[in-house]
Amino acid sequence: MTTAREAPDILSAEFAADPYAAYRIMLEDSPLVWHEPTNSFIASRYEDVARVFKDPVFTTENYGWQLEPVHGRTILQMSGTEHSVRRALVAPAFRGNELQRKFLPVIERNAGELIDGFRESGRVDLVADFARRFPINVIADMLGLDKTDHERFQGWYTAIIAFLGNLSQDPEVTAAGMRTRTEFAEYMIPVIRARRDDLGDDLLSALCAAEIDGTRMSDEDIKAFCSLLLAAGGETTDKAIASLFANLLAHPEQLDAVRADRSLIAPAFAETLRYTPPVHMIMRQPAEDVELSGGTVPKGSTLTCLIGAANRDPRRFADPDTFDIFRADLPTATAFSAAADHLAFALGRHFCVGALLAKSEVEVGVNQLLDALPDLRLDDDFRPVERGVFTRGPEALRVRFTPTARTA
Repeated sequence: MTTAREAPDILSAEFAADPYAAYRIMLEDSPLVWHEPTNSFIASRYEDVARVFKDPVFTTENYGWQLEPVHGRTILQMSGTEHSVRRALVAPAFRGNELQRKFLPVIERNAGELIDGFRESGRVDLVADFARRFPINVIADMLGLDKTDHERFQGWYTAIIAFLGNLSQDPEVTAAGMRTRTEFAEYMIPVIRARRDDLGDDLLSALCAAEIDGTRMSDEDIKAFCSLLLAAGGETTDKAIASLFANLLAHPEQLDAVRADRSLIAPAFAETLRYTPPVHMIMRQPAEDVELSGGTVPKGSTLTCLIGAANRDPRRFADPDTFDIFRADLPTATAFSAAADHLAFALGRHFCVGALLAKSEVEVGVNQLLDALPDLRLDDDFRPVERGVFTRGPEALRVRFTPTARTA
């Protein structure tokens, strides 16, 4: 087993400021290390992380302590028939045709409403005023929930994400995260029961009515899935949109290309998922001893997979520390499927069920922002700063533009 003698500790301020420098050292010299503070092994190379996501020997048993305290038991913890049935119950709403027919108008409406709130101002923080609000509004609208409860949804998912990323085991963060399970259940269970009695055309109604071979989702199943959807869908799409714009604004020639050819939004999103993924770490637990680059991961141990490092592995991607929406080794055709080359959505049976929803939100949001703010540029003397270790994205993104009139 090797030891990361040069790379800063993943809990250090140095790592938090620039994990990518640490990733380069780990990828080259320390592909597998034991990390005492988190009681886990850390894997960084692409071939290892991709294998962990695809090989069934790597289980999600760790989610019993990592996710269940805040969400309840979700499909992420399930395997075998139980997992395949539950996934089949929720997946139809997130497939291309159903997504386009039923929810694309919801996405378009929510993007337009937010943009109309600042398009006449000439200045905006794209994180605070758009990226952080847009995906939560969309999910609430899809579920048929009251969007005036946005601040409550935001508070819950922020607490949940902090719990998941609480690598230093701060007791206050733990307590706040666990409170959300009770608070969200008290909010959501009565809504689910009322919806069962009066089904509509929303996603929550679809979940209530879904049935496969006599199996239906319980109130607790639906509540847990909605909790997961709000947290995962909110946090990841929030950071993806902000990071996409931060990356394009840092590369003006690529931003100009996307302005001129909107079909480049998809490859720009795919490259953002590789270059600055919203989620940098995912954990798994092997069901038996497994050999990876650099050593053996024992059965039952926790393995922390560094997505942020794997996506910049020079063994897999040419010039990996360069943002390039035209790169040849990241085909867009598969970038939002379980055959993706980047690892931001994981791979295999637990590939992100909301990948196409995220793609639709990003394409709609970026298109509408570029239409409304055609000369979008960074505000004077402002430089984006990324924050986060478990999840990561720009803390703020202040931009200027020529004001435009609201849509009719």
